[in-house]
Amino acid sequence: MYRDRQDAGRKLAELLEELRGPGLLVLAMPRGGVEVGYEVARALDAELDVLIVRKLGAPHNPEYGFGAIASHNARYIDASAVRMLGLTDEMIERIEQDERAELRRRESSYRDETELVKVQGRTVILVDDGIATGSTARAAAAAVRSLRPAQLILAVPVAPPDSLNALRREVDRVVCPASPSNFRAVGQWYQVFDQTSDSRVIELLRQRRDERNRQAEADSGGERQVRP
Repeated sequence: MYRDRQDAGRKLAELLEELRGPGLLVLAMPRGGVEVGYEVARALDAELDVLIVRKLGAPHNPEYGFGAIASHNARYIDASAVRMLGLTDEMIERIEQDERAELRRRESSYRDETELVKVQGRTVILVDDGIATGSTARAAAAAVRSLRPAQLILAVPVAPPDSLNALRREVDRVVCPASPSNFRAVGQWYQVFDQTSDSRVIELLRQRRDERNRQAEADSGGERQVRP
């Protein structure tokens, strides 16, 4: 059980310490994943950015995902869930169009029209506040893979064993401190699991950029002082 997302992020960072190094990038999945990802990036002195992912939810039960979409046109559809729900291609397309619109809105809001930071050749830690079915994580992993990272690590505080096992094929490594067999929902494993707002996501991204800029200025100032 985690106290909140900040607590989960700090505990997750402890298991990722050996990845610390130049060029390390944390990509967090909004919204709740950004609160976890911020703590990981701060602890590991890494750059932080967001990878927008949207769950494709069943028409009469949006919490039940039959797939997901992500930035860079990544898409994952669970064929068995589609069959069980009796979804037609037209229904899927309509739901996907709505979620694409929200995905574009969030990209514009969170990044202020800037592009995703460079991923190619870097070690990337993909972070969320937890995994249920794994649909959003699959879409996110596909999006990051398309950008050719040197290594892709999926790091989440909690997830059910079957979802983790399926995701191990999608990434180079999975880091997850808690994988309970009696998993029912992500929020079950947090004492505080309030909804994260867009403004909070923007604040954390800006805060991490400012921290890195201050550190870069301090480092460059020290170099000037010791230069003969």
